[in-house]
Amino acid sequence: MSQYFDIGDETLWNPSNGAARLFLRQVEVFEAELELPSGLGPMRNDECHIDPEVFGVFVHALLARHRRTGHTIILALSESFVGVVVALAQRAGIGIDWERLEALPDGPLADVQVFAAGASAPGEGSAWAAGVRARAAELSRGMAR
Repeated sequence: MSQYFDIGDETLWNPSNGAARLFLRQVEVFEAELELPSGLGPMRNDECHIDPEVFGVFVHALLARHRRTGHTIILALSESFVGVVVALAQRAGIGIDWERLEALPDGPLADVQVFAAGASAPGEGSAWAAGVRARAAELSRGMAR
């Protein structure tokens, strides 16, 4: 069996039950972390409807948070989730303002990791964005419609 992630009549992703369940649990974690709704509705009758406007806000907030951290563990825990979200956003036609995200965000960095040699900071903007886009493209190839 499988689940459907839809916007209107278009299916963006048709993962297995297990993949859908794990993804939706991760969505809940990041909704709590960002204190924002994701725009992904509840799974009903094997379908999850996505509100593109709310999802677009969630995607940008998720990417901004991801961009502000250089913490190795947080990045390791979130990179694949971020990639799946970006792949879904691209399939939904949600424009991502990569130029704004590439610029080092205003305000303090989040979850800075301290090593014996000093603090870790986010990488250079264009390399960061290229890495996120490459991961999303890689994951998208494995995301059946």
